[in-house]
Amino acid sequence: MSQTIVERLREGLELFSATERRVAHQLLAEYPVAGLQSATDLARSVGVSTPSVLRLVARLGFGSYAEFQRGLRGELVAQLTSPLAKQPPPRKRGKPVLQSAHDEFVEAVAQNLHETFANLPATEFASVVKLLADAQRHIHLIGGRFTDALALYLSVQLRILRSGVSHMQEQESNWHDQLLDMGKRDVLVVYDIRRYQPSLLRLAQAAAGRGVRIVLMTDQWLSPIARVATHVLSARVAVPSVWDSSTALMALSEALLADVSRQGWEVSKQRMRELEGMRERLDGKPR
Repeated sequence: MSQTIVERLREGLELFSATERRVAHQLLAEYPVAGLQSATDLARSVGVSTPSVLRLVARLGFGSYAEFQRGLRGELVAQLTSPLAKQPPPRKRGKPVLQSAHDEFVEAVAQNLHETFANLPATEFASVVKLLADAQRHIHLIGGRFTDALALYLSVQLRILRSGVSHMQEQESNWHDQLLDMGKRDVLVVYDIRRYQPSLLRLAQAAAGRGVRIVLMTDQWLSPIARVATHVLSARVAVPSVWDSSTALMALSEALLADVSRQGWEVSKQRMRELEGMRERLDGKPR
């Protein structure tokens, strides 16, 4: 599985020229729509020359702007793919089975894990760890229909390590009063993978409007929340199934948890000791 255009853009930001970087930022901010207009229109909207756009496209590995746009359209289709369209085609009768469906699935999951961490921007990851470990910040976590379990899991673990961590209520109507208490010292961690949840985008936009730092945990095609996110961490989710896989996203969450544990270990160690003592007193027996 090759890198997505988003991954290539994010990976190469520090290597691009100043004008190319401006184009790259525009493409990332309005992905993938910005790249679907003509090269001339894109250049005009950013305030650079058309050759600057074409040089960036060449740096990304495309032979032409048309080829670049075909790649964008393919990624847009992948973003919008429904579970019905993801079912692998049936095997043809008489064709030798070289690999079982089970083996294909396991291989895809392993590849997702490898590519997620191979394409993980180290500075972005470190920045998210720093935010989550900052005891002066309140951390709020939430996910979509299938990813909220990941948000809940991370929130439960983080609460052991530090104070000021909350998992938001699932119903959108319950978010408004929680938003009232959010401000510039707060961090909202949102899990959102295809097919992206509009209510989470509305929440992220409202929180960003209040100065909240938004950390987006998403797939390789990027949730629309990326437009307002302070930091974006993406994981590979595609497997030969009607369902996307959360395995790599869970591994990414646990990698964050491991680094947060190391950064604030002295405080976390004391909290864990107190927690163990509390459990012994409540249970009436040592553990």
